[in-house]
Amino acid sequence: MTEIPIDPITFAVIKNGLDTIVDDMAYTVMRTARSPIVRDVLDYSATICDGQGRVLAQAKTVALHLGAVPDAIAVVLAQYRDDVVPGDVIILNDPYEGGMHLPDVFMFKPIFHAGELQAFAVVIAHHCDMGGRVPGSNASDSTEIFQEGLRIPPLKLYRAGEPDTALFALIRKNVRLPDMVVGDLEAQLATCNIGEREFTRLIDKHGQAALTAYFDELIDYGERLTRQAIRAWPNGVYRFTDHIDDDGFDSGPIPIVCAITVRDDHLEVDFAGSSPQVRGAINCTLSYTKSSTYLAIRCVLERAVPNNAGVYRCIDISATEGSILNPTMPAPVAARALTGYRVVDTVLGALAQIAPERVTAAGEGGNTVVCIGGYDGDSRKPFILVDMINGAWGGRADKDGIEGVTNPSQNMSNMPVETLEAQYPLRIEEYALREDSCGPGQYRGGLGLVRQYRVLAAEAMLQLRSDRHAIPPYGLFGGGPAAPSRNVLNPDGAPEALPSKLTRTVHTGDVIRHEQAGGGGYGDPLDRDPELVAADVADEKISRDFALEHFGVVIDPATGAVDTAATTARRRCD
Repeated sequence: MTEIPIDPITFAVIKNGLDTIVDDMAYTVMRTARSPIVRDVLDYSATICDGQGRVLAQAKTVALHLGAVPDAIAVVLAQYRDDVVPGDVIILNDPYEGGMHLPDVFMFKPIFHAGELQAFAVVIAHHCDMGGRVPGSNASDSTEIFQEGLRIPPLKLYRAGEPDTALFALIRKNVRLPDMVVGDLEAQLATCNIGEREFTRLIDKHGQAALTAYFDELIDYGERLTRQAIRAWPNGVYRFTDHIDDDGFDSGPIPIVCAITVRDDHLEVDFAGSSPQVRGAINCTLSYTKSSTYLAIRCVLERAVPNNAGVYRCIDISATEGSILNPTMPAPVAARALTGYRVVDTVLGALAQIAPERVTAAGEGGNTVVCIGGYDGDSRKPFILVDMINGAWGGRADKDGIEGVTNPSQNMSNMPVETLEAQYPLRIEEYALREDSCGPGQYRGGLGLVRQYRVLAAEAMLQLRSDRHAIPPYGLFGGGPAAPSRNVLNPDGAPEALPSKLTRTVHTGDVIRHEQAGGGGYGDPLDRDPELVAADVADEKISRDFALEHFGVVIDPATGAVDTAATTARRRCD
């Protein structure tokens, strides 16, 4: 075969073409999805893989999904490599057969050209319900996967363009909101069709032989840039341990232990010493552990590194079988995202020793999930709210953390209050930044959020999946930890402190308040510019007492100005 020369301009055109395809796919999901969790919260992802299953490009969607695609597509190829035709569509959600947790349904559409399999359009969406013992199928207090809902191994949802009516019927019979679930499956299919159409146009324009050569080069390019970055890091072993509060059953804390070995241009990430798998549903499949690890490392690499399979070649990841990061059947995994977030925090803690200028202090700990489900009014119409509260980044090497923004591992959105109140029998009584929740530092962490709900339905099932309740987000290089999270039932009546994870019944008039952790601080708080402290007090991000205690800054209560002499004296004492 004649070797095809790689032209740098054509290379850039093809690379950017792939990026455009996956981003068009992402916009299609947003425009066509039925459920608020997909349409408004943006809990979905899209990617294109070549015919070998190698990731070519990823959309700007939920990053933690995408690193699990290699394991999932490997399962699909093992079962269907020689048994796919144009128009086939394969879905799966089984965590023990390529999936992550049951609400996340993977969809793969093989892309053919001239009768040959060339690629796969892949879309992952978090569905509002997959059946099981609780609405939303996302409870942290399930004790085995059989309680969590409908498990779907790799199965053809469409065969040669024709729907498998039996599989559709099975799904409809096992979920609480069948029209919404099927509507989101149809949105995934529409998105795969967009990917298929645009990818075949790319083939028509450049030719399959040329594209294959350029795809190989694109993946090699991702590998070269990744190895180049790693080569600049000092060889050695870098260790870090972080913790999850508990699993909702047994006492914590639950350790996540990471050791990163830098060996010339290659990384080995070993999670030996992490907790054994636990009783509650925060166990994290190995594919999701890998995804979380890839993501954390990718955050430290240069922006120019493409998000493709070349990055994965440079990283080996291991976790002990039977551990919380590589559980065995029938361990429950519905709330596995919480553990994935802590994997990200742990890996970044180790990477802070390698590339401190590129790592932030710990954020809010990943989103909080407030799930409220039941039946509304006399009609007994089912409703399921899966509200994911995204909050704060930690302080950075040269900037404060950001608040009211998605965790870097998610790329999601907070559901608008107007959407929530219009669609669910709930009222939002407060949605605000949480004063004094930031970790102090030369660059302080972002503030966590407060979200307070009043139940308007006669009765509903409340599920809380939160963390950083006992183990607050860490600071770096002298920065302090952030305020821990807090859950309260009926805060203005007879307040009842709630644990970080629970499932319980609530009734009309009950108020659920979640106060999210903030982000950790970066650098010594006494090095913070006093004028920045005064500005935060004026903006009511921190109180005067917080400014004095953590930053050693004295604020005049009458004028709001810094008392320079008193501040100097206080900082000398500190």
